[in-house]
Amino acid sequence: MAKDLLLEIGLEEVPARFVRGAMNQLKEKTAKWLETSRIGHGEIEAYATPRRIAILVRGVEEKQADVNEEVKGPSRKIAQNEQGEWSKAALGFARSQGVEPSDFFFKEVGGVEYVYANKSSLGTVTADVLPEGLTSLITSMSFPKNMRWGSYDLRFVRPIKWLVALFGEEVVPFEITAVRSGRTSRGHRFLGTETEIPSPAEYVSLLKAQHVIADAAERESLIVGQINALAAEKGWHIAVKEDLLEEVVFLVEYPSVLFGTFDESFLNIPQEVLITSMREHQRYFPVLDGNGKLLPFFVTVRNGDRTSIENVAKGNEKVLRARLSDAKFFYAEDQKLAIGDALAKLENIVYHEELGTVADKVRRIVATAGKLTEALGLDAQASEDAARTAAICKFDLVTQMVYEFPELQGIMGEDYARKAGEREAVAQAINEHYQPRFAGDRAPASVVGAVVSLADKIDTIVGCFSIGILPTGSQDPYALRRQAAGIVQIVLAHGLKLPLGTLFDLSLDVHGARGMKRNADDVRKDLYEFFSLRVKNVLTEQSVRYDVVDAVMAVGYNDLRQTVDRAAAVTAAAAGDRREEFKTVVDALNRVCNLAAKAESNDVNPALFAESVEGELYGAWTSVRDDLTSLVREGDAAAAIAKLAGLKAPINAYFDAVMVMADDEAVRKNRLATLASIAGGVTQVADFSKLVW
Repeated sequence: MAKDLLLEIGLEEVPARFVRGAMNQLKEKTAKWLETSRIGHGEIEAYATPRRIAILVRGVEEKQADVNEEVKGPSRKIAQNEQGEWSKAALGFARSQGVEPSDFFFKEVGGVEYVYANKSSLGTVTADVLPEGLTSLITSMSFPKNMRWGSYDLRFVRPIKWLVALFGEEVVPFEITAVRSGRTSRGHRFLGTETEIPSPAEYVSLLKAQHVIADAAERESLIVGQINALAAEKGWHIAVKEDLLEEVVFLVEYPSVLFGTFDESFLNIPQEVLITSMREHQRYFPVLDGNGKLLPFFVTVRNGDRTSIENVAKGNEKVLRARLSDAKFFYAEDQKLAIGDALAKLENIVYHEELGTVADKVRRIVATAGKLTEALGLDAQASEDAARTAAICKFDLVTQMVYEFPELQGIMGEDYARKAGEREAVAQAINEHYQPRFAGDRAPASVVGAVVSLADKIDTIVGCFSIGILPTGSQDPYALRRQAAGIVQIVLAHGLKLPLGTLFDLSLDVHGARGMKRNADDVRKDLYEFFSLRVKNVLTEQSVRYDVVDAVMAVGYNDLRQTVDRAAAVTAAAAGDRREEFKTVVDALNRVCNLAAKAESNDVNPALFAESVEGELYGAWTSVRDDLTSLVREGDAAAAIAKLAGLKAPINAYFDAVMVMADDEAVRKNRLATLASIAGGVTQVADFSKLVW
């Protein structure tokens, strides 16, 4: 008969950002342990609040499954000597499987005889293996940050205060850091009391009676529902940011939504400042009107019921007033700082000991942005705006507001620059040059912002690569992957005619002027390899098949616009009703490319054509050759593929009538050259041999 299993780890308050990961980890470890232990079970439910992590496993079998299997050992040659005596390898195999050598038997596999043993064992009663198993589950958990307490060696996210472990109605006995398991859980810190859990099935309902909503999804639903009801009642738009909602869910055990107000005079401060202060420092949700303008209200979530909720609102208002007063003071003080004086302060801020100060970085951004405006052919006004933006783009880093709220860099720069009389295009681009700030963020809207953003990001990447700082599998302290992804996004969003190689060379020239630690060619090679993954990610996010990604990128990805266009064209050609027809085209093109690999050149001499089909194929090719190159360059790969499809018939006729590897050396080389010439055109689009049908 199956029973339910409950494990609850009671803790001091765990940081909200760790709770979901801990909950998922406990669930995964439990599932893996049960499988390894051969214990059948049903659904595993995971629960977590700031003070507890728990799992409830339905229908756990009362006994491990019996084992009866054949286990393969060493070959007979290794297991026995010429006298038929068992070797050390055979005896070791017997010990490891818990059998006697006399129980061995032989089976032939692939023409070789191997020793086999029948491994049989009866399953143990589940209740007997649970104490050690649950102990190992808990002590094997890992967290981003751990604690030790008392004189105990265990490292855990927070001290363990209580343990509930039930198998059916029986307690699973074990002890960790002097805390013995039992059936007593604890309710809400202020609204609940200790409560006895008679059986796992009653866990959730009994905690709810003690003002603890154990199910994280249920807490989130309650919070969102209360926020939506409040918004509907007041006619507000309450901006619920997903990461803040996630944090709040794991800050409370019994959520009650409330709202408060703040003085309207604070609305003279840019609303980004107010919203950041509310979200980052107080975990409040801002309130907006229908046009997205901030209103003098905030919404927060109390960890408790609605008793004296008005007093709670007043307390939150008092705390927020102090926060916003600080912001108001910083904002007023910052406006007394001239941009020139702010830039002078950048000379004293070290960016990196091998790359100089922030002021040195700004000078490199200015130089790179200047080269970019030339490469992109921007008009005089845009070039002037880009130069000014690049020169002052980091001035707000020394302001008090950005010191207090680093996430406002650029946002404050835009506001202060506008107030200082800078051109609107420059002020906007100061903010935009940080975009995209994160995955899913938008690219700069203006071309000036795009140019300065590219200059800043490529300077960071090339600078780090030049001194040997390259991201590893787990380490990317300078967020170089995000910077590279931002570059790809900007180039594509603006449709810039900017090959990656050109961008690399511009920045390498600027860094070369200061003298680089590494060879420029080595850095350039690493840059291409680094960006290849970013380009692959972009194509994958666009739902391009992996084999199409490989086929397109195999022939180059220097021009990002062309790469995306070629991927889209190949995807369309290989989909739906066109798939089978396109496969016959690809088969013909692959025959050409495979033989072309043997060619020594692609210089074709029509005078050496011995068969009429040679001239027909070459004529068909030369009639589309120039158009093919132009179409790919102009971003119309679909039309280029259509041109290639027109070569299928003459290619097939050619191979039906001609022996490419002719005995006559001159004829053979000329035929291979013909194929090489065609293959050169084909590989402007993709390496079609990588497509998987």
